[in-house]
Amino acid sequence: MRQLRLAKDAMDRDWADPALDLAAVAAHAGYARHHFLRAFKEAYGETPGQYLTRRRIERAGDMLRSADLSVTDICMLVGFTSVGTFSSSFKRQTGLTPSAYRARHVGRGAALIPGCWALLWAGGFPSREGLDGTGSGAQRSAGSVGSERSAGSERSAGSSERNS
Repeated sequence: MRQLRLAKDAMDRDWADPALDLAAVAAHAGYARHHFLRAFKEAYGETPGQYLTRRRIERAGDMLRSADLSVTDICMLVGFTSVGTFSSSFKRQTGLTPSAYRARHVGRGAALIPGCWALLWAGGFPSREGLDGTGSGAQRSAGSVGSERSAGSERSAGSSERNS
């Protein structure tokens, strides 16, 4: 299983490379190509090719929502070499052509960012001494994270009201 995770990590890292060779990924993981395909599907429920295509289409969806790039540019950026293959793969996964997807989702931006980045952007992490109010540096509870996010949202709302 460790070798399969390494192979999946390699695909996650190099997903945009159109020359990504699944035979090389299999060899890197210590598998023959056929055995790799079978073991990967057994472990993850899809073949390595399906996984890679899904990841590329997910990234393309993010770009279609947030970037001012042509469908052809996005196709090439996410690792497809043919706009036709990209469009048919995109439609098979999302139910929409790339252009229709963009029209439906225009202005919605990329998927939500993880909370830790949002917290950092909204005002940073508190100092180690301020984590629990005692100066001991203990971890915050989940409730305190939510209240900090609310406070960060209120700070943002207050600053936008002042700027109006």
